[in-house]
Amino acid sequence: MLTRTINLEDLKGESCFLWGARQTGKSTLLRLTFPDTRYIDLLKSDEFERYNRRPALLREELRLLPEGELIIVDEIQKLPVLLDEIHWLMTNRTLRFILSGSSARKLVRSGANLLGGRALRKRLYPLVSAEIPDFDLLKACNNGMIPRHYLTENATKRLQAYIGDYLQEEIKAEALTRNLTTFSRFMEVAALSNGEVLNYSNIASECGVSAVTVKEYFAILEETLIGYTIPAYTHRVKRRVIQSPRFYYFDVGIANFLLKRSRLRPGSPEFGHALEHFIIQEIIAYHGYSEKSGNISYWRTTSGYEVDVIIGDAEVAIEIKSSGEVQSHHTRGLKAFSEEFPGAELIMVSMDKLPRLMNGIAVYPVMNFLARLWSGNIY
Repeated sequence: MLTRTINLEDLKGESCFLWGARQTGKSTLLRLTFPDTRYIDLLKSDEFERYNRRPALLREELRLLPEGELIIVDEIQKLPVLLDEIHWLMTNRTLRFILSGSSARKLVRSGANLLGGRALRKRLYPLVSAEIPDFDLLKACNNGMIPRHYLTENATKRLQAYIGDYLQEEIKAEALTRNLTTFSRFMEVAALSNGEVLNYSNIASECGVSAVTVKEYFAILEETLIGYTIPAYTHRVKRRVIQSPRFYYFDVGIANFLLKRSRLRPGSPEFGHALEHFIIQEIIAYHGYSEKSGNISYWRTTSGYEVDVIIGDAEVAIEIKSSGEVQSHHTRGLKAFSEEFPGAELIMVSMDKLPRLMNGIAVYPVMNFLARLWSGNIY
């Protein structure tokens, strides 16, 4: 059994929204952590219909529970009207709720009651390396880290089903766009931009829609937790910098499937792209679970120097290379960044066999970096 890294201990006495993309393991985690708790699953059609027909039924059923009792409502975004009843129960009966879901979009866009700051916000990410005994880097870079996908030998069919379910149940069922075919095409084109600086006009041209529509589509991916953007680090001393964000799908396996990448092995450019995505995915999860302050960004100058990850206000700069032995030319971006921000700690993550210090740059093999990251020794 895998032990998840997310900390739910601080939920004692609190209510919480627990967000996470489909199949990241929210329901399993909640059932294992709170086995004796009243559990309302809105994926069940009969449960959904009962409360959809008469939301006040929830208040009537729960108001006799002892004060401080915990109730879990899964897939809360399917029935935002329940939040008014939940708010009343929290205020008048001091009941506690964990409200889980795979999308905050419907709640935010519908103006639903978000409980006025009375509930914490937490997010469950796909699996991370620290949660997996005998972690397999090649499997992670090929299959991704969604639990059902990582734990199988070949995830292609599961990834295909995942994308199909997402399009049908998140996009079509919630009527997030009128043209499912165009949105499906957009997802494939967005995969070509995975890890790249976003150019909405170029993507719009590829999809045959307007740039405004493309921006809305990216917003849908973010609000349904299927992707995220990383902002540019725009502070500058001398060099002009790019200011557009970069886009990543939330899991490297999703990008692999949409790009038709498979059987990736070290030494290929495709593996290099997947490795970069995976490492950034791990950093994003660590940053979220550890509740670190400061932003995660990237840095790129108009003259072509770039660094994959900037932590906080130029505190740490991380470059990711799939090379088996880092050479001087691989460090151009980090050196340029150091000239601009001499106080930054410089790190290169690579497929090197052993850690070393190279002209002021700490070179960490992937597994060594991951161990340092999750033990809190990177930042």
